[in-house]
Formats: sequence, structure tokens, C-alpha cells
Amino acid sequence: MLNRAMTTALIGIGAAQFLKVPLHYKETGVWDWKKMFGSGDMPSSHSAAVTSLTSYVGFKRGISSMDFGISSIFSLIVMYDAMGIRWQAGQTAIAVNDMYEELEKLAEHHPGYKYRKREKELKEMLGHMPVEVLGGAALGVLIGAVSNLLEKEA
Repeated sequence: MLNRAMTTALIGIGAAQFLKVPLHYKETGVWDWKKMFGSGDMPSSHSAAVTSLTSYVGFKRGISSMDFGISSIFSLIVMYDAMGIRWQAGQTAIAVNDMYEELEKLAEHHPGYKYRKREKELKEMLGHMPVEVLGGAALGVLIGAVSNLLEKEA
């Protein structure tokens, strides 16, 4: 059986992934169940996972514990990566996909130019905007607190 900290983090991921569907519907009016299994969008499941773990550890062991310190640094790295490197990789994918579209158009107008169409585009939704990371973090803190309270009651 998984320990409480791991279970709390996994619930954070699951809750964030599930919430992407109704939040997407609210924004677009379209139910897109694929959002449950994709990356990007609101809220960040990476942020929800690490902050639910960190907040649970903080409530359980105290914020002066080594466990909380390690978990906090881990959380900051993951959330920075979600907003920074993964976001930039998504922006790069958008630019590359746009260039391929332009190449296709050019090839249509220049019969002597050979161009082989790619089978699929690069995935563009990789990272998060800061508000999506913040939303995941807020969800994670709530889940970590509830997990701690439920453990105390048991």
C-alpha cells in the first residue's frame, strides 16, 4: 500500500487533471475529455502534485523539518520548470509547426520544390502560464491540508 504522502500527491495529480475538463468547458463551451490526459492548461497537475505533497509534509512534520525543506525545493524546481523550460519548449513547437505550414504553402506555389509533409505536428501544449501553476499550487495546498486533517481523524 502507498504511503499517505504519495497518495496525497497522486490525488493532487488526479484532481488537477479532472478539473481541466470543466474549466475548459467553462472557457470554451466544449467538453474535451482528452484534457484529462494531456499536459498544459489550468490547473497545473505538476504543481498540484508537488504542493499537495509539500503541504502535507509541512502539516505532518512541521515547516522546520528537513522533509519539508527537501519537498519545498523539489516543488519550486518543478513549478519553475513548468513555467520556464516546458513553456518555452511549447512556444518553440508552435513556431516550428508554423514554419512547416509556410513550407507547405510555398511548395504548392513552386512545383519544382520538393517537400514531404510531416506525419504529425509537434505537441504545443507542454508548459504552463504562471496563473495555471498558481492554480495547481492552490489546489495542492488544499489537498495536502485535507489529507492531513483526514489522517488525524482516522
